[in-house]
Amino acid sequence: MSQASRYHPALVALHWLLAVLIVAALALGALVMARMSNSDPMKIEALRSHMTGAALILALMLARLALRAGTAHPPPATAGHAWLDRLAWGSHRLLYVLVFAQVASGVALALDAGLPEIVFAGRGALPDDFWAFTPRAFHYAFSRALMALIGLHVAAALYHALIRRDGLLRRMGFGRRFAAREDATAQRLDPQLSEIRR
Repeated sequence: MSQASRYHPALVALHWLLAVLIVAALALGALVMARMSNSDPMKIEALRSHMTGAALILALMLARLALRAGTAHPPPATAGHAWLDRLAWGSHRLLYVLVFAQVASGVALALDAGLPEIVFAGRGALPDDFWAFTPRAFHYAFSRALMALIGLHVAAALYHALIRRDGLLRRMGFGRRFAAREDATAQRLDPQLSEIRR
């Protein structure tokens, strides 16, 4: 069986969808909600969007893990240096860990603060300050670590695209996945076609 040159189309779609959702959730939390007072009526609307988005991210991340385990994918990429390859291997796995940790700390904070009932059932009021709850510190720390790791991920993609120019980003694009197998089939058929034309 030939080696896949791209990831499964469903994995590609999930990769880019999750990238948008995770960046949007981080931006909503850090740039919008963090600046809003808990007494602002719009804070509940923002929290509803944030919590719904987090639930969607969790579901899609689990689907992505299941798909990755059950589909063929390209061979390990190289950045040209052993230590960069080790960094890439570790950072990709850490990305999964941080996303799950971010969601878990958010769930813990929501439960401590009684947010499901306040945000989705309309009963009660938001606490004066979320920092009064221990999970808030973890949620903040995980978000900043995730932002830094996403920045590293983008920098690595630019390194491969602009410096190494190795076409690595094509692995996360749509297109033919098993070119080697199809080309080999074409090569086997070509002599037969030549004989027929004679």
